[in-house]
Amino acid sequence: MSAPGTAVPTARGRPAMSGIAATARGGWWGFLGSAVSALFGYLLVALVTRALGAHGAGAVFTGVAVFTILGNTCKLGADTGLVRFISRDVATGGGRHVGALLRTAVVPGAVASTAAAAVLFLSPPTATALLSNLAPADAVTLVRLFSVFLPLATVTLIWLGATQGYGTVLPLVGVEQIGKPVLRVLIAAPVALLAPSVLSLAVAWLLPTLTGAVAAWLALRRCRADRRVTPAPAPAAAAARRGFWAFSAPRAVSSVFDISAVWVGVILLSSLGTSEEAGIYTAVGRVISAATLLQLAVRLAFAPEISRLLATDDLDQACHLHRVSTRWIVLFSWPLLVFLANFPQTVLSLFGPEFTQGSDALIVLCVASAVNVGVGNAQTVMLMAGRSSWHLAVTGAAFAVQLTVGVLTVPHLGTLGAALSWGAAIVVENLGAAALVRRDPGFRTVDRGYVAAMATGLCLTAVVVLPVRVLAGDTATGLALGITLAVCVFGTVLWHFRTTLGVSDLVGVLRERTA
Repeated sequence: MSAPGTAVPTARGRPAMSGIAATARGGWWGFLGSAVSALFGYLLVALVTRALGAHGAGAVFTGVAVFTILGNTCKLGADTGLVRFISRDVATGGGRHVGALLRTAVVPGAVASTAAAAVLFLSPPTATALLSNLAPADAVTLVRLFSVFLPLATVTLIWLGATQGYGTVLPLVGVEQIGKPVLRVLIAAPVALLAPSVLSLAVAWLLPTLTGAVAAWLALRRCRADRRVTPAPAPAAAAARRGFWAFSAPRAVSSVFDISAVWVGVILLSSLGTSEEAGIYTAVGRVISAATLLQLAVRLAFAPEISRLLATDDLDQACHLHRVSTRWIVLFSWPLLVFLANFPQTVLSLFGPEFTQGSDALIVLCVASAVNVGVGNAQTVMLMAGRSSWHLAVTGAAFAVQLTVGVLTVPHLGTLGAALSWGAAIVVENLGAAALVRRDPGFRTVDRGYVAAMATGLCLTAVVVLPVRVLAGDTATGLALGITLAVCVFGTVLWHFRTTLGVSDLVGVLRERTA
């Protein structure tokens, strides 16, 4: 059993980066992609909201919500299944089952997404019910536009899951986090200036799906070409397929809950509230996504590494990787959440003056997101350990909480009600996942490094920010002053405790890269 932080051999006998080093390097790429995605996602929301107002933007993003939910539903959990099974197959068998796994994963996803697209295209009442604030003809046209691109987007996600299973995050980052967001802004900018409308900006959002699919296919082809192996015999391939769907079937359902949790608030507000509230809530959600982007960045590289370590029964290094990666997430995510919770109106005013109505919703989601990042990637550990049925139970319970709270509160509280429902779901899901991961495979998150990260990331930042907030108020000046003071104090403490906090591992990867 290898010690934490040491190099491990690959299936071909060459030395490979340790789990921490590989996760750190992939995490940097993921962070870059997440930052670009957040920046251009914000620019897109700003373009759409300023071109169409909260009402028109709410209609566009309701379409995006339905499209995203269906795309993640129709992939049937196959992308997560490919991350787990390809990484394990490459680590233990050289990748002999990859061809059979791809055929098993892609065909059902393509069929399911095509069927869903056909239902959407041929069901005008569904469109008018979802977009009741639009003219019926515009609502039907908008939903049909999204349905045409649905199968291609679904298959693209499955292909990218396969590339991630090979231990690289570059295709996923390049397509989903950099390529598509950048292209959407580049297309939407002239459209917003010259011909702004709900339909034209929806088309601007959808067009990059085509280039993304081509890029994902080429990336997967290259990954497979780099590892030419003899395919497994038919009986072994059939066993791999059975195991794949035994894992992926529960994940197919839990993935619906996962993505629905992000977008169900938009749909509830569009149906039970107003399109303006849906637009404001979308902006709030975009800000929260930006604050937690490091967690997503680490997760992209963490998933195949933890799967590989669990496949080789290297539990000590797997647990160490989970703890160190959680320190990184807590250390750099909680300060952002403290700032957002203290200056919500200043941040949301960047979208437009009417968006400051979502300040209370932003505070609620900051508190819930602190719990989310506080448990690290516990849900990913659960999935890569093969406990997809446990994950289904946790996400199902959380979604039931969210839907119940949302239906009860959205008609009365609007955007705040949607935030309360999502926040409650976040807390239930993440605390449940952390408890189950502690039970099996026995991972504990809290250690001396975690406490240090918590003290640095949350307590220290709060001590600096709260006095500024009281004296300067929720203003741009207060935000700028708070950031300046916090960066100075935070940076000093970070340097002195860099080893305990695990920052040395992150910086060390960059040094290796430039050496």
